Amino acid sequence: MSLENYKFHKEHTWVKVSGRSKKVKVGITDYAQESLGDIIYIELPEVDTHVEADTEMAEIESTKTSSPVIAPVSGTIVEVNEELIDHPELINEDPYGKGWIAVIEMDNPQELDDLMDYEDYESYLEEEK
Repeated sequence: MSLENYKFHKEHTWVKVSGRSKKVKVGITDYAQESLGDIIYIELPEVDTHVEADTEMAEIESTKTSSPVIAPVSGTIVEVNEELIDHPELINEDPYGKGWIAVIEMDNPQELDDLMDYEDYESYLEEEK
Protein backbone atom coordinates (compact mmCIF):
# COMPACT_ATOMS: atom_id res chain seq x y z
CA MET A 1 0.00 0.00 0.00
CA SER A 2 1.30 3.42 -0.92
CA LEU A 3 1.21 5.99 1.88
CA GLU A 4 1.96 8.83 -0.51
CA ASN A 5 -1.32 10.71 0.15
CA TYR A 6 -1.02 10.33 3.91
CA LYS A 7 0.24 12.83 6.47
CA PHE A 8 1.22 11.83 10.00
CA HIS A 9 0.83 13.45 13.43
CA LYS A 10 3.36 12.93 16.22
CA GLU A 11 0.58 11.31 18.29
CA HIS A 12 0.46 8.42 15.76
CA THR A 13 -2.62 9.43 13.83
CA TRP A 14 -2.81 9.84 10.06
CA VAL A 15 -4.74 11.94 7.57
CA LYS A 16 -5.49 10.73 4.06
CA VAL A 17 -5.76 13.61 1.62
CA SER A 18 -7.81 13.17 -1.55
CA GLY A 19 -7.11 15.83 -4.16
CA ARG A 20 -8.18 19.32 -3.20
CA SER A 21 -11.04 18.22 -0.97
CA LYS A 22 -11.24 19.76 2.48
CA LYS A 23 -12.49 16.38 3.72
CA VAL A 24 -9.84 13.99 5.03
CA LYS A 25 -10.01 10.47 6.45
CA VAL A 26 -8.35 10.02 9.82
CA GLY A 27 -7.10 6.92 11.63
CA ILE A 28 -4.27 5.61 13.78
CA THR A 29 -0.96 4.38 12.42
CA ASP A 30 0.26 0.83 12.16
CA TYR A 31 2.76 1.65 14.92
CA ALA A 32 -0.08 2.81 17.20
CA GLN A 33 -2.28 -0.24 16.64
CA GLU A 34 0.72 -2.52 17.20
CA SER A 35 1.58 -0.72 20.45
CA LEU A 36 -2.00 -1.02 21.68
CA GLY A 37 -2.37 -4.73 20.97
CA ASP A 38 -5.77 -6.27 20.32
CA ILE A 39 -8.33 -3.47 20.03
CA ILE A 40 -11.62 -4.43 21.66
CA TYR A 41 -13.59 -1.16 21.65
CA ILE A 42 -13.56 2.32 20.18
CA GLU A 43 -15.56 5.30 21.33
CA LEU A 44 -16.17 7.10 18.05
CA PRO A 45 -16.59 10.85 17.86
CA GLU A 46 -20.06 12.17 17.11
CA VAL A 47 -20.91 13.45 13.65
CA ASP A 48 -21.15 17.27 13.53
CA THR A 49 -18.74 17.58 16.48
CA HIS A 50 -15.99 20.15 16.04
CA VAL A 51 -12.47 18.98 16.93
CA GLU A 52 -9.28 20.96 17.39
CA ALA A 53 -5.93 19.68 16.16
CA ASP A 54 -3.86 18.14 18.97
CA THR A 55 -6.91 17.33 21.12
CA GLU A 56 -8.69 14.04 21.82
CA MET A 57 -11.32 13.08 19.24
CA ALA A 58 -11.94 9.41 20.13
CA GLU A 59 -10.85 6.74 22.60
CA ILE A 60 -9.58 3.25 21.85
CA GLU A 61 -9.57 0.38 24.31
CA SER A 62 -7.35 -2.63 23.83
CA THR A 63 -6.60 -5.69 25.91
CA LYS A 64 -3.58 -3.77 27.29
CA THR A 65 -4.76 -0.19 27.81
CA SER A 66 -7.02 2.60 26.70
CA SER A 67 -5.66 5.42 24.61
CA PRO A 68 -6.94 8.72 23.25
CA VAL A 69 -7.00 9.29 19.50
CA ILE A 70 -5.60 12.76 18.86
CA ALA A 71 -7.07 14.83 16.03
CA PRO A 72 -4.34 15.61 13.50
CA VAL A 73 -6.28 18.61 12.08
CA SER A 74 -9.07 20.95 13.19
CA GLY A 75 -12.53 20.69 11.69
CA THR A 76 -15.96 19.11 11.84
CA ILE A 77 -16.55 15.37 11.99
CA VAL A 78 -18.72 14.66 8.94
CA GLU A 79 -18.63 10.85 9.00
CA VAL A 80 -17.51 8.03 11.31
CA ASN A 81 -16.63 4.45 10.48
CA GLU A 82 -19.65 2.72 12.05
CA GLU A 83 -18.25 -0.68 11.06
CA LEU A 84 -15.80 -0.24 13.96
CA ILE A 85 -18.66 -0.40 16.48
CA ASP A 86 -19.06 -4.13 15.89
CA HIS A 87 -15.58 -4.77 14.47
CA PRO A 88 -12.97 -2.63 16.27
CA GLU A 89 -10.36 -5.24 15.28
CA LEU A 90 -10.42 -3.74 11.76
CA ILE A 91 -8.04 -1.12 13.14
CA ASN A 92 -5.54 -3.90 13.92
CA GLU A 93 -6.12 -5.67 10.62
CA ASP A 94 -6.03 -2.68 8.25
CA PRO A 95 -5.13 0.59 10.02
CA TYR A 96 -4.72 2.57 6.76
CA GLY A 97 -7.75 1.10 4.98
CA LYS A 98 -10.86 -0.42 6.55
CA GLY A 99 -9.72 0.71 10.01
CA TRP A 100 -10.19 4.44 9.38
CA ILE A 101 -11.97 6.22 12.24
CA ALA A 102 -13.57 9.42 10.95
CA VAL A 103 -13.79 11.95 8.15
CA ILE A 104 -13.02 15.53 9.14
CA GLU A 105 -13.93 18.55 7.05
CA MET A 106 -10.91 20.73 7.75
CA ASP A 107 -11.22 24.33 8.94
CA ASN A 108 -7.78 25.15 7.61
CA PRO A 109 -6.11 22.84 5.05
CA GLN A 110 -2.82 24.64 5.76
CA GLU A 111 -2.64 22.63 9.00
CA LEU A 112 -1.56 19.72 6.79
CA ASP A 113 1.77 21.53 6.39
CA ASP A 114 2.41 20.93 10.10
CA LEU A 115 2.18 17.15 9.66
CA MET A 116 4.90 14.72 8.58
CA ASP A 117 5.08 12.73 5.38
CA TYR A 118 5.74 8.99 5.68
CA GLU A 119 9.55 9.28 5.53
CA ASP A 120 9.60 11.95 8.23
CA TYR A 121 7.24 9.86 10.35
CA GLU A 122 9.52 6.82 10.00
CA SER A 123 12.47 8.96 11.15
CA TYR A 124 10.36 10.24 14.05
CA LEU A 125 9.62 6.64 15.13
CA GLU A 126 13.34 5.83 15.08
CA GLU A 127 14.00 8.80 17.38
CA GLU A 128 11.16 7.71 19.70
CA LYS A 129 12.75 4.29 20.23
